[in-house]
Amino acid sequence: MITREDVEHISWLASIKISDEEKEKFVDQFNSILEYFHQLDEVDTEGIEPTYRVVDLANVFRDDVACKSLTHEEALKNAPKTENGYFKSPRIV
Repeated sequence: MITREDVEHISWLASIKISDEEKEKFVDQFNSILEYFHQLDEVDTEGIEPTYRVVDLANVFRDDVACKSLTHEEALKNAPKTENGYFKSPRIV
């Protein structure tokens, strides 16, 4: 059960100020939410397999196949600037 002190602590953690009227409203709303979870706990799930995802996902990545890579010269061919066989970029300070 959520108390007024719990709501005050939550508002402090969230760095929000709420009025006394709002605190009482939030106590009621939080307790209503928790009551709904208690109702869900009472649902008979005997014989039902746990579901971890709604959609059955499979690995959609392609197989990792080794192939020929670029030569050093091909990699540097379209670079705007190179120096001593490396990409050259502007200095950032």
